[in-house]
Amino acid sequence: MILDLLLVLLALPVLAATGYLLLLTLLSGKKEAPPQVAPRLKFDIIIPAHNEEAGIARTVSNLSRIDYPVELRRIIVVADNCSDATADRAGEAGATVLVRHNKELRGKGYALQLAFERSLVDGFADAVVVVDADTEVTSNLLHAFGLRLEAGAQAVQAHYGVLNPHASWRTRLMAVAMALFHKVRSLGRERLGVSCGLRGNGMCFTHAIIRQVPHEAFSIVEDLEYGIRLGKAGQRVHYAWEAEALGEMVTSEKAARSQRRRWDGGRMAMTRKFGLPLLAEGLRKGDKVLVDLAVDLLVPPLSWVALGAVAVAVASGALSLWQGHLALSAYAAAASLLALVLYVMRGWWVSGMGLSGLTALAWAPFYVAWKVWLVLSRPEEKKGEWVRTTREAPKP
Repeated sequence: MILDLLLVLLALPVLAATGYLLLLTLLSGKKEAPPQVAPRLKFDIIIPAHNEEAGIARTVSNLSRIDYPVELRRIIVVADNCSDATADRAGEAGATVLVRHNKELRGKGYALQLAFERSLVDGFADAVVVVDADTEVTSNLLHAFGLRLEAGAQAVQAHYGVLNPHASWRTRLMAVAMALFHKVRSLGRERLGVSCGLRGNGMCFTHAIIRQVPHEAFSIVEDLEYGIRLGKAGQRVHYAWEAEALGEMVTSEKAARSQRRRWDGGRMAMTRKFGLPLLAEGLRKGDKVLVDLAVDLLVPPLSWVALGAVAVAVASGALSLWQGHLALSAYAAAASLLALVLYVMRGWWVSGMGLSGLTALAWAPFYVAWKVWLVLSRPEEKKGEWVRTTREAPKP
């Protein structure tokens, strides 16, 4: 009985995490896209780039074809500490180019700070949009942002998905994973009226909010950091689910290793710094946006949640066999596993990956083991520096 109660106590954090994911799953039903209105707002579309000469012209070309009046948008490329011809290729493609060199202050956060300040000084735009250098966007991107801004939103996030989902089993699995984290969770949080979070790609901010909350986020996960700062300032990030920014995902283990270490390591650092203090502040103020931001931080990566649920299930199953009857902890384990399965299957469904996505999910146990190994062997990353992920697809 004591062992059973101990297992129940150990299962509570897993049950809380999977319960939160199940809630968002149940709230992630399809939403119809709002009707478009006549465009009025002006946008500066900003591309922070570091040594992207091979693909920057493709990205600029894609953005140039957006369905939005040309006179109401500009494309600005920040060539940050580049040692190649990124600036030249961007200029030839029709972008306004800002060249930045600073050996001490390096990284995407500093590039965005420069571009945002330039946009404010120029006074051309009402809002800025951030698109990564390896990205293609859907043509309705600015219309989707404009609708939210006209309705009072100050920060908006489009769906961030995978540009090359069928390149390998890894990108197929990534397409499902990003549908889970970026769409299922974002749709659920949008319905709750809280912040959907920033994803670093396909983001939009009004000039007004940049003035109120300057972009002084320079960590390796500057999007997560800035989203928290917005929440603390009383602003939530709205979700534009009908518009997409599709980024190229890596296929090789070596490139994926570097990428995942940066993302997961940066998120863990933000969790340690903001998780519990943000939760305490949100509960004290009765602020659901802050509480949700804290919960989102405190829920571990899916790999760790799955490991916890399986561990509790195995332990409670063994205890049930030893006792000769079903242990109380087995119910908690079953509830956690059921919530997890429903969450994952919802992500697979909204990813649109079909049978290939289900096949990719068969690799999930190996992927979880790989991520555990990454955490256990993780080296220190330099704060906020550009660590360019190798682009593997040929660029026209």
